[in-house]
Amino acid sequence: MKIGIPKEIKNNENRVGMIPAGVFELTKRNHVVYIQSNAGEGSGFFDEDYSKVGAIILDTIEEVYNQSEMIVKVKEPIASEYPLIKENQIVFTYFHFASSAPLTKAMVASNSICIAYETVEDEEGTLPLLTPMSEVAGRMAIQQGAKYLEKPIKGRGILLGGVPGVAPGKVLILGAGVVGVQAAKMAAGLGAHVTIMDVNMKQLRYVNDVLPNHVVTEFSNEYSIRKHIKSHDLIIGGVLLKGAKAPKLITKDMLKEMRPGTVVVDVAVDQGGCFETTKATTHEDPTYIIDDVVHYCVANMPGAVPYTSTMALTNVTLPYVIKLADLGWREACAKDTSLEKGLNIINGKIVYKEINEAFNLEAFVL
Repeated sequence: MKIGIPKEIKNNENRVGMIPAGVFELTKRNHVVYIQSNAGEGSGFFDEDYSKVGAIILDTIEEVYNQSEMIVKVKEPIASEYPLIKENQIVFTYFHFASSAPLTKAMVASNSICIAYETVEDEEGTLPLLTPMSEVAGRMAIQQGAKYLEKPIKGRGILLGGVPGVAPGKVLILGAGVVGVQAAKMAAGLGAHVTIMDVNMKQLRYVNDVLPNHVVTEFSNEYSIRKHIKSHDLIIGGVLLKGAKAPKLITKDMLKEMRPGTVVVDVAVDQGGCFETTKATTHEDPTYIIDDVVHYCVANMPGAVPYTSTMALTNVTLPYVIKLADLGWREACAKDTSLEKGLNIINGKIVYKEINEAFNLEAFVL
């Protein structure tokens, strides 16, 4: 199969769809890999590294799309890429369709095969291709939150870990999934007081077992959230509903109950965000302030640490890329039910229920 890896063009997105080691695994199986010149540079991988393992370097993104049967990338296509996607072309990437009607309509119109990393689901119900980026984002949420709590950037002026004689800062984490657990680990490591909330008691029991005693678990409901936001310095939104829009757990009126300089970090921004006041930001301009509350809502947080993120992503995507390349999408999905769940749009038909529900569009049953 002819596989294309374009350079990411989303704002400050320095990741790349595949590292040279992954390309080597494909070329040794006699697949042809096209990579756009300088696509890996932001992650620390250069054209020479790819050429050595058999990749063909192309100058432009148009050439990559035009010559490839399958596109492997990191972030969803943006508007300038829509016309480049061809009928029957496989596009394997993060899509997060439920949060973007224009993207969904464009991919339906393209008649391509859209396989979303974030909905590939294994037998245990986990999301293996989303997990590593959720791990990165969860850890980064605390790093960024701690930074934006500094007074010069309008935060409360709180050091999360405190110092002897001064109480540590308080972190509230909504969602005890991968993002929440990783955020709790980082916050606890800094010495902060951490409260993590979820509606899944099994997950709360797990958190209670594996994290330190100063990480407190609590069942999530609106009453408890309203209580905690009045006293916590940093609030992390890490709620995920597979393939669907995130629920709005913090409404605009709740901001007035927070103390000035409170920082909120919405890791769920790719799925529409779990704060009502969320709007996607970029690494170039990452924050905004509403009612004296600092919002950090960068839609591609792992893009700030591209070497780590790209390595972690290729580790999990490569086995699926190899299956798709060796067998074609139909046979690969028929033989691998987890990969089949990654199918979101097939030749102009939405085949993932939650996307159909998000836009009230007619579903196509496989």
